[in-house]
Order: sequence, then structure tokens, then C-alpha cells
Amino acid sequence: MSSNSFAYTEQSGGGETAELGQEATSTISPSGAFGLFSSDLKKNEDLKQMLESNKDSAKLDAMKRIVGMIAKGKNASELFPAVVKNVASKNIEIKKLVYVYLVRYAEEQQDLALLSISTFQRALKDPNQLIRASALRVLSSIRVPIIVPIMMLAIKEASADLSPYVRKNAAHAIQKLYSLDPEQKEMLIEVIEKLLKDKSTLVAGSVVMAFEEVCPDRIDLIHKNYRKLCNLLVDVEEWGQVVIIHMLTRYARTQFVSPWKEDDGLEDNEKNFYESDDELKEKTEDRKKPYSMDPDHRLLIRNTKPLLQSRNAAVVMAVAQLYWHISPKSEAGIISKSLVRLLRSNREVQYIVLQNIATMSIQRKGMFEPYLKSFYVRSTDPTMIKTLKLEILTNLANEANISTLLREFQTYVKSQDKQFAAATIQTIGRCATNISEVTDTCLNGLVCLLSNRDEIVVAESVVVIKKLLQMQPVQHGEIIKHMAKLLDSITVPVARASILWLIGENCERVPKIAPDVLRKMAKSFTSEDDLVKLQILNLGAKLYLTNSKQTKLLTQYILNLGKYDQNYDIRDRTRFIRQLIVPNEKSGALSKYAKKIFLAQKPAPLLESPFKDRDHFQLGTLSHTLNIKASGYLELSNWPEVAPDPSVRNVEVIELAKEWTPTGKAKKENPAKKFYSESEEEEESSDSSSSDSESESGSESGEGGGSEEEEDSSEDSSEGSSSEEESESGDESEAENKRMATRNSKNKGKSDTEDGKKKNEKSKTSGSSDADSSSIESSSDSESESESEYESRKTTKEIGKQTKQDRNLLTKDVSLLDLDDFNPISTPVVLPTPALSPSLIADLEGLNLSTSSSVISVGTPVFVPGKTHVLLHRMSGKGLAANYFFPRQPCIFGDKMVSVQITLNNTSDRKIENIHIGEKKLPVGMQMHVFHPIDSLEPEGSITVSMGIDFCDSTQTASFQLCTKDDCFNVTIQPPIGELLLPVTMSEKDFKKEQGMLTGMNETSAVIIAAPQNFTPSMVLQKVVNVANVGVVPSGQDNIHRFAAKTVHSGSLMLVTVELKEGSTAQLIINTEKTVIGSVLLRELKPVLSQG
Repeated sequence: MSSNSFAYTEQSGGGETAELGQEATSTISPSGAFGLFSSDLKKNEDLKQMLESNKDSAKLDAMKRIVGMIAKGKNASELFPAVVKNVASKNIEIKKLVYVYLVRYAEEQQDLALLSISTFQRALKDPNQLIRASALRVLSSIRVPIIVPIMMLAIKEASADLSPYVRKNAAHAIQKLYSLDPEQKEMLIEVIEKLLKDKSTLVAGSVVMAFEEVCPDRIDLIHKNYRKLCNLLVDVEEWGQVVIIHMLTRYARTQFVSPWKEDDGLEDNEKNFYESDDELKEKTEDRKKPYSMDPDHRLLIRNTKPLLQSRNAAVVMAVAQLYWHISPKSEAGIISKSLVRLLRSNREVQYIVLQNIATMSIQRKGMFEPYLKSFYVRSTDPTMIKTLKLEILTNLANEANISTLLREFQTYVKSQDKQFAAATIQTIGRCATNISEVTDTCLNGLVCLLSNRDEIVVAESVVVIKKLLQMQPVQHGEIIKHMAKLLDSITVPVARASILWLIGENCERVPKIAPDVLRKMAKSFTSEDDLVKLQILNLGAKLYLTNSKQTKLLTQYILNLGKYDQNYDIRDRTRFIRQLIVPNEKSGALSKYAKKIFLAQKPAPLLESPFKDRDHFQLGTLSHTLNIKASGYLELSNWPEVAPDPSVRNVEVIELAKEWTPTGKAKKENPAKKFYSESEEEEESSDSSSSDSESESGSESGEGGGSEEEEDSSEDSSEGSSSEEESESGDESEAENKRMATRNSKNKGKSDTEDGKKKNEKSKTSGSSDADSSSIESSSDSESESESEYESRKTTKEIGKQTKQDRNLLTKDVSLLDLDDFNPISTPVVLPTPALSPSLIADLEGLNLSTSSSVISVGTPVFVPGKTHVLLHRMSGKGLAANYFFPRQPCIFGDKMVSVQITLNNTSDRKIENIHIGEKKLPVGMQMHVFHPIDSLEPEGSITVSMGIDFCDSTQTASFQLCTKDDCFNVTIQPPIGELLLPVTMSEKDFKKEQGMLTGMNETSAVIIAAPQNFTPSMVLQKVVNVANVGVVPSGQDNIHRFAAKTVHSGSLMLVTVELKEGSTAQLIINTEKTVIGSVLLRELKPVLSQG
């Protein structure tokens, strides 16, 4: 150790440092056994001498070593006097390291730190921001009440500092001062209020943390800063984001009306449609409610959405809890994918995330059902993760997936982790109680486990079977007999006690076995566990009351054994039972009711999730994890019945409006200026104003409840249209045209904007080639357009007088032409103006039409597979059998629906009447057009009906009831991924162009290995169209096969390429905006293409 420190000193320090090191070695290093104990002393003496040196290099070296010691967790507190002397050093590097040391030890060595307080106060005025911030940190770390006024003054000054880093440290110091002296609360709130107005992202997180610590109930301080915090959120550092999101969640719960009532209102409206006019009016008002969400509420939900992609798990968790607690139920589903992504993190993160998913999955199963396989247990998972995953799988279990889950559970039972195997058996028991259809199956499976070699598995099975049999004991006498035989082999006390309890409860159903069991137990009574002894006493009492002839003496023997047992619980129970069942002159009135007391009907146990009662805690908090209220936990308030006044948050909007007005006035006041110069000025002003107003226009466009894509496109289009119209039309019509353009873009749907973007990129290329051909327009399109228009207006003035009507007509023509060109295009592009020749406009319009028509046109299916899927088996349907298949035809009920044909067969010998669709349990967004009810179906009769289902471009199952006159059967339709597509015809050139636009994240590929005979054109075509409903694209190369389709719901292109390589390999490439569908299709095509 001494040699290391010597070497370090010699390397890093100067000559004096080396001398000091040698001196220390020679003077202190003793010989013999004491060298081991004196090494620390020697090293610290060495450092003290270096700190007292005159050379900065030695001091800096010593400070680096000291900070290194602190980082390793070693105690360096005895060096405090030597270090604190250097606090006034002029060397900036030494000063920084001294402050790092002082922040760590100022609280321990308060007296010595107080001696240097004047130095810290001077450092608060230092020109270097890092020194000012460090001085404030040290000052706030000296936790002595006497310096509270000095700290208060320093915090006030630092909060007004020009450096955001210093202001951030002032926010940190607020919390320290508050914990030292809570009486300073009012003055600190003033500083917090000032810092909340800070526009720096560096300060935002820290000041909100101070707000949460000092005055979390002062919601009024947040009102004016709410929108600013929402907009800054994306740029704040990660831990600041977590704090702000939690605070804004609490804020939203106090300031906005519940969005969940609106969802409920909608559901009720759909169910009870035929009602009186008054009720219908009320319901229609409810139907409009989702669109009246407070724009500030929408702003928060929209601005936190991008953070679901954060690399920090805490941020993702914070956003997830925000969506869970304040967003409409229909929108909360987006968090499930992000939470599932976090399951790839380390085990600590997994544990917290799974706990929160477990709570969520109890209330809203549909959110996590698509990700069921993500919760399958891995062999590498620790036990705590395994049990949580089991909990979630149990919550997600339903009639549709229970068979898959039970197969999964069967493998878990064989696990080497015995605690996990036992938890799995409990899970099977819960599934059996929750889903009545599989109760018998689970029970039989658990009975099979009774013959397992592992005693823990058998014991847990016995306990679970006991609970299941309590629910329906009449039917299962054989199981009870089988379990009685196990008493000879099972040694686990809980299992033995469970078997004895079961036999005692059902002693009248097994009259021959029960007395024999009691006889065996009487032999081993003294060696049994206390838990088992209590159940033996109970069994004896029950048999004494029901079969006293055979068991009277046995019971008395057991009661005598219990009377002298070492455990006082057993002695007490024995005395109690003897007095109750053996009548004598001292017996009280209770002995008459002994049979009713012992053999009363016990309620069946309720197997519930342990996470059921956690939902009253805010997700993602320590209280939720521990399931107990932790200190400092702030409860979420209930939604207010009536929303508080939203105008309290309107400060910033008013300021922005004031900034806008002068530019508008200037435009109206100067109509006489030359058009050329004016357009140039307006372009500059519009550029600056649009950048300022982007955030506000974004928040306003969100008020209508539209999607983000629509808002983005509306912003882009409004900018594009404004730049054209400023150069084309007069000043008076400018604002009107801008308004019309933005309104038009807002009203457009998602598919329009997507199509528009594609067309836009094509028109950009064609437009640029036309523009290049005219050399005059190559330098600046907008200037040349404005010049030519100005000339055209001059000529119109010369021809005749310009009346108001003529002017209106002119502006109308211009705006209509703009809108005509603007409709298919959502981003700003140089469009043809009225000044251009009519022939050129016609050419450009024709070009647009031709490209759009050639790209997407639905073709006929290449191949329709005849594969049918079972919807309802004849055994389950009591004679009614139903099969379905996908005819691959456009649906007649709606262009976003997938056509499904259902064939109904009556396999019974009686007529089935009134076949119809009953209750529908569809995921959010999914729609279904049902077939008309069928009056009757004769025996051996068959009928085919058509349905339309909008699967929303996902493979989620459509669950509904197929009903007859007497029964209802739960059925599900799950579409193969290839049936969610419609074939598209396009040229090879268009295919390559579209493929070029769908690269990067929109492209998935895989290498396929197969025999060369499997890669013949006919084989590739047959295999691809069998899996997916795609159209064939003609290809000029023999080794490349191309297929194109579009998704039924959104119309997104799906481009499939199979490129044959040398040898027996091929590359499969799929390009699409719908990356999830693309990856699933890739996963399905890969094995089909690789097999023979």
C-alpha cells in the first residue's frame, strides 16, 4: 500500500512532491508487524504534507487522490482541516475538488466548516458559475440552524443568477433548508414561485422537486406555468421528467373532469339505443363529451407520449402511470407496448414494472392480452420475477387462451425451483375458480400431480384441491378417497392437515374410510406437527358426532392424548371439544348444537389476486410496491365533479396574442407599397412568427381530439399555404386563405395525409424537373411567382376598373386553385400558380392523377386458400357447428372491414331456431357487421352467411356470442396476418419508388435457406400468396419476385420482395409503415419459404 502511494506521488507530482513522499516514507514506515496498521496513517500524513505544499501541482494531486478515496467509499474525514485551508486557493481546479470534498464532509465537521463560512460567501460572487454553485452546495450542506439566514440570503441571490446551473443548485438548496428549518416555508415558497417561471430546462426538474418537498398542496403556483412545463417536458433531464410527470398527474386529477365517465357513457349509449327522446338527447350529449376534453388536459397527454420511447425506465414508468390515471381508457392501451419493452431490462426494473402490470391487468385485461407471450417465464428469471409473471398470466387468462396457458403451466410445475412450482399449482387453482369451463380439467390435472415424486408439489396440490373441492364437494368422492391414501406417504404438515380437514368435512360421504384414517392418525398423534394434531382433534369430534358407534373410543383416546400435549393450543382445543361433544351434568346448552357447530356449511375460499387492493396507490410509487403508505406519499385526489376555471392557465396565450397583433396591423395599414418588396418583408415576418406560434398552434389543433399526424400535417400545410398566398393574393385575402387552408387540412383523415405525403414526394421530383427547365425560375421560385403575378395584376387593372366584385372573383379563383392543388398535398411544395400557362397546369395535374392512380389500385386475389377454421365445435354447440374462412374479397359492409364467411351446420336431430350474434366483446376500435338472424336451420341443414370485421390492422381476436333460441356460445375469430391485406397492382418502377421511401425502421428482412427446387418462380408465388393476400408485381429480373398489398384498415402499403441469391439462400424483405404487421408477416413467411 505504501509503495503504491509512493509511486503515485512520484509520477504525478513535481520534485517537491517526490521529496515529501520520501520524507514520509522514511519517517513513518516502521518495521515488523506494526507496518500493516500504520499504512493508512502514513498515507494520510503524506497527503496532509502535500496539501500544505506551496506548489499547486502537489495540492491538485493530493485532492485527486482524496476524491478518489471518497469515490471508493473510504473515510477521509480526518483530512478535513488540511483540505478546508485550500478553499481560498486561486487555482480553479483545486477549488472545484475542495468543494466536492466539503459537500461530502461539511455535515460531519460542522464546526470546522463554519470557520470558512466567509470564504463560501465570497465564493458566491465568483465569476465562475461552477464555483458559485459549489459554494452554495457546501453552504446548504452545513446543517447548523445558526446559519439559516445566511443560507436564505444565498438562495435568494442564486435564484436570480444569470447561470441556469446556479439557479438549479438554488432549487436543490431549498429542500435542504426546508428540512433544517421548516419555519422558513413562506419565504421559500416565494423563491419557488420565482423559479417556476424560469424558462430553462435545466432548472425545471429541480424546482418542481423543491415544490413537491416544500408545498405540494400549493396547486395555484402551477396554474400559470402548466403549459410551459408541458412544452419543456421533452427537453428536461430524465430525472426531472419523472418528478414533473408525477406532479402533473396530481395536478390533472384536481383540475380536469374525469375522461372515464365519457367512455362509460358511450358504452351505455351503444347498449340501450331504443329509448325515449329525452333519454336519447341526454345520451347524445354524453356521446359528444369525449370531444370536449379540456385542451390543457389533451396537451399533457400529447406531450408525454414521445417519452414512452425514453431510454430511462423510470421515465417510461412515470408516463405509463400518467396515462393510467388521467387519460381516457381508450387511449391508455399505448403504454402496454412500452412497459413490455422494459421487461428486457435488468431484474430490478423488471420487478417494479411487473408489479405495476399486475395491478393494471386486473382492471383492464385487454391492454396486455396481445403481449401474453412476453410474460412467459424464462429459466433464467429469478423466483420473484417468475411469481409476478405467473400473477399476470392468471389475470390475463380467459376462455380463449386458457388451454395455451395450462400447457405452459404444466412445464412450470416440473421446474427445479420448488417455490415457483408451488406458486404455479396455486395459479392453476385460481384459473380453475375464475374460468368455470376448465375447473374439471384443472382438478384432474392436480389429481395427476398427486402421484408426483416431489413432495412439495404433492403437498401444494393437496392444498389447492381442498379449496376447489369446497366449491363443489358432492361430485368428487373418488378424489377424497384417493387423497386419503396419500396420508401414508405425504409428510408436509399443511398437506396432511388439508387432507384430514377434507375427510372430516365429507365424513358422511366416505363412511368407511374416515374411521380408518382416524385410527391411523391416533397411532402417530404424538409425533405429528401441531397443525396436524389440531385437525386430528377436529376429525375425531366430527366422527364422534356422525358415527359414534365406531369412533367413540378412538376419539376419547385422542382427547386423552391431547389433554397432556406440550402445546397449550392443543390442550385448550381438547378441553373445548370434550365439553362440547361428550355430554355430562356440567355441560352447558351449547352441547345440543355441537353437530351444527362442527358440521356447519363452510363458505368456499375466495382465491383473489394479492394485487387487487393495490390500485388505490399511485402506480410507480414506493407505496404501491410495498402495498403500504410510505412517508411522504402524496395521494391522488378524486376527479372533480365540475372542472375548475380553466382561464387561470391562460397567461401565456394572451402574451402571444399581443405579439401577433402588430404584424397584422402593419400588413393592413400598408396596402399601397410595392408588391415585390412587401412580399419579401412578409416572407421574413411569416418565417419568424410561424416559428414562435408553432407550439401554440399545436396545442390549439389538439383541442379537437385529432391525432398527432393530423396536427403535424396541418401545421406544415398552413406554413406552405401562407408562403404561397402571401406572394399570390392581396393582403386582405391573406388571412382568409390561411384560415381556409388550415381548416381544410384539419378536416382531412389520416389516410388522406399519408396518401398526400406519397403523392407530394412524387410531385416534388416532377416539379423540380419542370422548374429546372425554365432558367429564370431556378434562383428563387417564390420571387419569380410574385413578379409574374404582379405583372398580371397590372394588366388586369389596365383592361378595366377593379370593382369589389372583380377583386372577390380574383381572390376566389386563386384560393380555389390553391385548394385544388393543396388537397392531395400536405407539406409545402412549389405548386403551379395562376400566372403559369394553362397547358403547364394541366400537365402537372395530369401527372399527379396518373401517379396516384398507378400506385394504389386494389386488384383481384391471386389465390384463395380453401382452409376453414373451427368457430364452434358441434359438441360444444349442442349440435350446432360453425366454421369460418376468409374469401379474400373486398367487404361489402365497409371498405375498412375484412370479409368473413361463416358456414353453419345443424348436426343434431332437431331444428335449431333463431341463430344470431349475441353480446360482442371487442377490443377498443374494433367493429363488426353481423349477419341477419336465421329463423331456423333444419336437421343436417347447412347455411353460409357473410360478416364484416374491422380488425384495425391487428391480429387481436374478435370475441362474441353465437346464440340460438336456447343457448349462447362464446366464440372467437382471430385473423391470420395475411388476411388483413388487399392485393395491389402496380408497376415495377412504382414499386421501387415506394420501396425507396419505406426504408430504415420501415424495413425488415431475413435470410432463408432452402433447397434450390423450392425457389422456382411458381413455388415462391404459390407459397407467398397462400400465406398472404398479396398481388404480383411484374419483375424484369428472374431472381427477384415482388408482391404488393395494402392493409385493409389504414391502406398502408405492404411491399414483399424475395431475392434469390447464389446457392440455396434467398433474402426476404418487407417494407411497410406498419412495422408490427411487417415483422409478423416476415415471421410467418420465413418457415413457409424455407420448407420443401
